[in-house]
Amino acid sequence: MNELGEFLKSRRARVRPEETGLRSYGGRRRVPGLRREELAQLAGMSADYYTRLEQGRGGGVSEEVLNALARTLGLDQDERTYLFSLARPVRAPRRTRRTVGPELRHLLDAMEGVPAYVIDHRGEVLAWNRLAAALYADLGRHRNWARFCFLDEASKEVFVDWEKKAREVVAYLRLKAAQHPDDARLAALVGELSVKSADFRRWWADHNVREKTRGTKQIRHPVAGELALSFQSFTVAGEPDQVLVAYAAEPGSPSQEALRLLASWSLPDLQNAP
Repeated sequence: MNELGEFLKSRRARVRPEETGLRSYGGRRRVPGLRREELAQLAGMSADYYTRLEQGRGGGVSEEVLNALARTLGLDQDERTYLFSLARPVRAPRRTRRTVGPELRHLLDAMEGVPAYVIDHRGEVLAWNRLAAALYADLGRHRNWARFCFLDEASKEVFVDWEKKAREVVAYLRLKAAQHPDDARLAALVGELSVKSADFRRWWADHNVREKTRGTKQIRHPVAGELALSFQSFTVAGEPDQVLVAYAAEPGSPSQEALRLLASWSLPDLQNAP
């Protein structure tokens, strides 16, 4: 599949010609957004060259051309990163660890009042602390966010806004798939979810991409009730494919009290579970 062409088509469909100040070519439109000729004109390239690019026949694409397309299409930083990854895939072998180092495990253990875990670019949960295990007990059956969201009905009880969470997972996987084009395990995961989940297939086709950086989550716990938590992600030094994710509640809020309740439980340490 020509992923670059599909992404470009999906993004130009979002741009309305009247928003660009471009004079309409007239006639009946078959697409909701910009035509190829209009996008090429706005980006300062020939219509023939852009057509070949969208059809996967453009060859090596210069940084200048990619920047012009990103600017014209109004891409955000994650979408720009994705565009460059598709146009200039890195084929060199890349070492990815499926375990975390002892220093990082010690850090997770020390974060007693903070739910925290480490994931890789496939959404695999590599390690987590006791409070994260208490908060996301059902995740232990899969140890992968995508499989949990799309193959386990329990996820719809855990996340108050399940669709938002599921779409974020899809967008994260699509971004990482472009950055790791030769990752067979990631490709197999995408294939599995595409076969087993109609929601995943539909949202994957949207070509939306999003890095996991920061945000908020509303989580429904069977004992502690609903918790409103913010999260922040940090790339692990020396391991660019590992991300530490930590949650926090607003001081003095009911969610903070709920976290304290969960922290007081004596639960088995699940971070070394198979």
